[in-house]
Amino acid sequence: MKNIKIEIISPVRNRREITLQCLRSLERIDTAGLEIHKIIVDDGSTDGTPEAIKEQFPGVEIIHGDGNLWCSGAANLGVERALENGPDYILLINDDTIFDAKFLQLMVETAERNKKSVVGGLLLSWDVPHRVFQVAPKWDTWYGGWRHFNGQTVWTVPKQEFEVELIVGNCTLFSAETFRKEGLFAVKWLPHFGDAEFTPRLKKRGWKLLIEPRARVFNQPNTPPPRLSEMSLKQLYRELWTNYNGGHNLRNRFMCYWLGAPSKPKAVTAFFVFVTKLVLQGLGLLRRPTGGSIEKPFIEQYSTN
Repeated sequence: MKNIKIEIISPVRNRREITLQCLRSLERIDTAGLEIHKIIVDDGSTDGTPEAIKEQFPGVEIIHGDGNLWCSGAANLGVERALENGPDYILLINDDTIFDAKFLQLMVETAERNKKSVVGGLLLSWDVPHRVFQVAPKWDTWYGGWRHFNGQTVWTVPKQEFEVELIVGNCTLFSAETFRKEGLFAVKWLPHFGDAEFTPRLKKRGWKLLIEPRARVFNQPNTPPPRLSEMSLKQLYRELWTNYNGGHNLRNRFMCYWLGAPSKPKAVTAFFVFVTKLVLQGLGLLRRPTGGSIEKPFIEQYSTN
């Protein structure tokens, strides 16, 4: 029986030690029956990232960007190169990630068992390793768009794969046919956060979006965005409009909703709700969410296969 060919792609920029840590983690995973090729898309790093990779991991292919690819463009460039190698699967990962040794075997097993599927790993926070991180957001128009659940743990998720509405792209396994049939990330509209459009697009076209809870992947926690109330007008303009990498960017937010929501009316309504809540919070008329609300366990929210 021939090995299953997998291309692993990670876009990176100026996080040399984190990127090297990720590659060291990949060196330790179980690759029995798998033929793996790794591609790093370095988008103009100035901290010696590509040089360090070349020295410490000579088998890793490096694609060089000019600093203007952003995450979606870098992912697309890596996928286009990976498809030239004729893989069975493409695994897209963030570089601020550490992997359980069996994670890829489990993701492939789930993908093989569920044809026309996309499989995400169980994302966990590496500083609190039992805490689920950005897994299974649900669309809620009157909440203001995609609702993330912060109170889930490894003990509150189903024991088998479960179907979701969107897969956050920190670690996602696609069949190569996914990209050949459905295209690439919508880089023109979402230079960053392209996963918020791509996986809902796939779901609308009949692909199953699955989380494999046994495939554990540990991630660096997100840095909270700066408070808008503490910014100058110039800083506000940058954060709300020109900084595609920022958590406050309204253009990103609107395009994520417009392209990824269940319908256009729901996208517009949710964006209006989000902006209204943002303004009210800024005026001190609405309390900011603390993340401490009681959540129904995922094991009760989702039916297992």
